[in-house]
Amino acid sequence: MGSMWKMLRIERLLLLSAALVLWVCSSSVTASVTYDGKSILINGQRRILISGSIHYPRSTPEMWPDLIQKAKAGGLDVIQTYVFWNGHEPSPGQYYFEGRFDLVRFIKLVQQAGLYVHLRIGPFVCAEWNFGGFPVWLKYVPGIQFRTDNEPFKAAMQKFTTKIVSMMKSEKLFENQGGPIIMSQIENEYGPVEWEIGAPGKAYTKWAADMAVRLGTGVPWIMCKQEDAPDPIIDTCNGFYCEGFKPNKDYKPKMWTEAWTGWYTEFGGPIPYRPAEDLAFSVARFIQNNGSFINYYMYHGGTNFGRTAAGLFIATSYDYDAPIDEYGLLREPKWGHLRDLHKAIKLSEPALVSAYPTVTWPGKNLEVHVFQSKSACAAFLANYDTNSAAKITFQNMQYDLPPWSVSILPDCKNAVFNTARVSSQSSQMKMTPASSGAFSWQSHSDEAVSADDSDTYAANGLLEQIKVTRDASDYLCVNIQPNEGFLKNGQGPVLTVMSAGHALHVFINGQLSGSSYGALENTKLTFSNNVKLRAGINKISLLSVAVGLPNVGVHYETWNTGVLGPVTLKGLNEGTRDLTNQKWSYKVGLKGEGLSLNTLSGSSSVEWVEGSSLAQKQPLTWYKTTFNAPGGNDPLALDMSSMGKGQVWINGESIGRHWPGYRARGNCGSCSYAGTFNEKKCLSNCGESSQRWYHVPRSWLKPSGNFLVVLEEWGGDPTGISLVRRTSGSVCADIYEGQPTTKNWHLLASGKVDKVQPKAQLSCAQGQKISQIKFASYGLPQGTCGSFREGSCHAHKSYDAFEKNCIGQQSCSVSVAPEVFGGDPCPDTSKKLSVEAICN
Repeated sequence: MGSMWKMLRIERLLLLSAALVLWVCSSSVTASVTYDGKSILINGQRRILISGSIHYPRSTPEMWPDLIQKAKAGGLDVIQTYVFWNGHEPSPGQYYFEGRFDLVRFIKLVQQAGLYVHLRIGPFVCAEWNFGGFPVWLKYVPGIQFRTDNEPFKAAMQKFTTKIVSMMKSEKLFENQGGPIIMSQIENEYGPVEWEIGAPGKAYTKWAADMAVRLGTGVPWIMCKQEDAPDPIIDTCNGFYCEGFKPNKDYKPKMWTEAWTGWYTEFGGPIPYRPAEDLAFSVARFIQNNGSFINYYMYHGGTNFGRTAAGLFIATSYDYDAPIDEYGLLREPKWGHLRDLHKAIKLSEPALVSAYPTVTWPGKNLEVHVFQSKSACAAFLANYDTNSAAKITFQNMQYDLPPWSVSILPDCKNAVFNTARVSSQSSQMKMTPASSGAFSWQSHSDEAVSADDSDTYAANGLLEQIKVTRDASDYLCVNIQPNEGFLKNGQGPVLTVMSAGHALHVFINGQLSGSSYGALENTKLTFSNNVKLRAGINKISLLSVAVGLPNVGVHYETWNTGVLGPVTLKGLNEGTRDLTNQKWSYKVGLKGEGLSLNTLSGSSSVEWVEGSSLAQKQPLTWYKTTFNAPGGNDPLALDMSSMGKGQVWINGESIGRHWPGYRARGNCGSCSYAGTFNEKKCLSNCGESSQRWYHVPRSWLKPSGNFLVVLEEWGGDPTGISLVRRTSGSVCADIYEGQPTTKNWHLLASGKVDKVQPKAQLSCAQGQKISQIKFASYGLPQGTCGSFREGSCHAHKSYDAFEKNCIGQQSCSVSVAPEVFGGDPCPDTSKKLSVEAICN
């Protein structure tokens, strides 16, 4: 009865999905993307789709082809990206689709690589991106309320969404036109917002869904984290784990639009990372629970160039511990381990798309999922215990399962992959000097807080910062000149400034008196300190600094930042004076910004000093130098560890905000892959700069005469800045004897062999060769890549095969078998091999 009921259920679901197939076809008779309760169907074929997020503005067009090819080599079927409204419509009706924002070019490169595209139009993106992707001008549309049943907002949102869909149609980029786009997204993680605002949110959800469907893209639309997504919109899951998620209708596929590969870095915070074993474990659990679409957020995180970083204190690096790192290099073993997982899933695909799983529980913390159809069988064997390994007997065969792991058997017999057994290479990356000579710097002091009051705007009382700057600059200088400054004897009065964030520098008569800044968890700040005033008239200058606008929440139209008061002077002869409602003058941006000192032409308009007169550790200072591009193709970065806070440009292109002076707070230590992961579980870099290195794209450089400009707010030492290369320092393999492998699965499945010998494969980057075997042990070695050590069992010839086969080679491989290392050092014991090689 159970199997008959299941067949009837599948038939019912397929019948229900027919209506949705007809919906997709209504926009075009050649539509080829549909869905049912099992999966997305492309040209009528059910697919298990593996996807990864690569955001086009967070890398350069020159990087795109290589990133896409590495994604394809990693086993991806789909590239997912947001569409960034504020980058494409910087002012109302004025559109920009060039350079890093050339969306069409990016999608066509994905198509040329033979991959699909999931286009998340939004147009709200969140994404730790400035203002969540909303253009700031939208905040000042009369009567607007963001992301709710509000006519001004809906009109602007619909106009931009229609603009993007029309552009995609004109370029024939939807799948039914022969293009690569197989899905689109409207809105983004709106469910929690709808829950908070109630009825207007529900009305907005329905409007957004109807508006999207009417655009007739010919492909399905999704809404992530939207439990009440109206038909035919598919609701999807985002998170570290999504195995328990179910769509709101049985005839919608189970999709995971954001499997978080790590987490973002904030200035003032440590660097989060997520073990490859746990990420693979979460994906395997999702697939075994009938999941059919998985997208890694991020697959390549990239860089928040310019002033695009948001979320308040989000770092310039958006590396995200992704399988491809910020610089475009493979992060091993994460990239390779996921590649092997994808191979195992694809080997299982015939069974996964044609059957629902039968689930059994052979013991505590043990679970078995079997997908059995007439022509295919695949099994997933899981051990959920976080400490103990387990043995499972399945179909008269025994399988060893490490803690917190899933083994995949594409034929219900041979375990070709286990999520906790990493057989792919590991790499230890390093930053090395890119040139032997130091930069020759010149400096210029900014006059933003000088006596020059030109280009100022006066007002009674304090004004909200973004209303004044329209986010054209991080900086707003707020000045007041209170008279009758008769002081009591002592240290001088106490100046107290209350600010809505994010950083504040206080100048008294042109001299820096102190600084204060907030943090991601508390952006508001208070400056309170004794200040040196003279009798008579004094000039108090408050340089308020924004560090990106918020990217998530409700009521965007009401958010504010900057010095909003109160501002008081305590300790005058008259007692305490409240300056809040007196007359203030405002100047947007620094003087050097207005003169474009970040460009070669603009820098010639002022005097610069050098040599012994070079300003060091002085606030509000501009520095410039020129340099020649180093040879080779290694990615490059600036080591900014000697600086405090500011911004960096190369040849007029903004690298982004630097803030190495903000040290990472938190608790860093060892981190086990086993057990539920969250963004605070695995951290590194505590006590050090939250971000020390800043990516310099190769395509921004000329062979010689590159123009580097640094704006320093706090007062750093530019002589400590250097250009570095990112390269492999060492590569490792850490492989268990008899470890499952996807590479030899067909030999196993054919029955020609009972087991295969895994191989330790080592490969340095292009242009590098293996110069030394730093460690090798076959037996019971301990530790991880970079810190291996011998255990209680060690084969005395562990080094020999690697030194013979690998020294002087760019890559090599060695079989993991006792005879290769001089015999079995501890019979009847399950052994492993650990090896580390130095690349030069």
